[in-house]
Amino acid sequence: MLTSYDYSMAKLVDEAGVDVILVGDSASNVMSGNETTLPITLDQMIYHGTSVVKAAQRALVVVDLPFGTYQGNSKKALSSAIRIMKETAADAVKLEGGKEIIESVDRILSAGIPVMGHLGLMPQSIHKYGTYTVRAKQEEEAQKLLEDARLLEEAGCFAIVLEKIPAELGKKVAEAVRIPIIGIGAGSGVDGQVLVIHDMLGITQEFSPRFLRRYHNLAAEIKGAVGSYIDDVKSVNFPSEREQY
Repeated sequence: MLTSYDYSMAKLVDEAGVDVILVGDSASNVMSGNETTLPITLDQMIYHGTSVVKAAQRALVVVDLPFGTYQGNSKKALSSAIRIMKETAADAVKLEGGKEIIESVDRILSAGIPVMGHLGLMPQSIHKYGTYTVRAKQEEEAQKLLEDARLLEEAGCFAIVLEKIPAELGKKVAEAVRIPIIGIGAGSGVDGQVLVIHDMLGITQEFSPRFLRRYHNLAAEIKGAVGSYIDDVKSVNFPSEREQY
């Protein structure tokens, strides 16, 4: 699983063979320049989701429900999920949390909308945590996470993302439930992995957690290409005779 937020990138990711495209609320960071995922709105997520769905011919497309659209109000959660499904034509939605949001999960599932869960580090709760450090290192939090995973499975979620938790716990959760567990900083003992596309391709440079493997350095390549373009324009090398009408 990889994230995408626009038509062009999603088309490439889909054609490359990724199984699931996540239209993550991480768009708040990499597309809008916000420090957290909290500011992004439902309308913005629908915009990104619509663009991605148009490009995806084979991958499952999952859209994040943004902060404030499902917490504490299951009727609002259902309304938000219905808007995403109707207006984007996505395949599923993703919510952060376990027992605290189970009523919203139940209500969304009751409408026939597939739900992917998200446990561990939950970026929408960053102001509660105060830091992006590894979660569930203590026994009490680890036990709650395991119970929440079982609760989400019992409710009917088809998969769960586990973010930034000890690898041993990630493996334990994957063995405890039958639905796919997708990790991001949750070790190799889970069923799949997800990364933010801008991080994985090296477009973003300032974000370097241990779990991130950069498969490219597109920042350097893009800057180099733009620099060459500037040089060619200033030296009247571009356009050449062949590039004119």
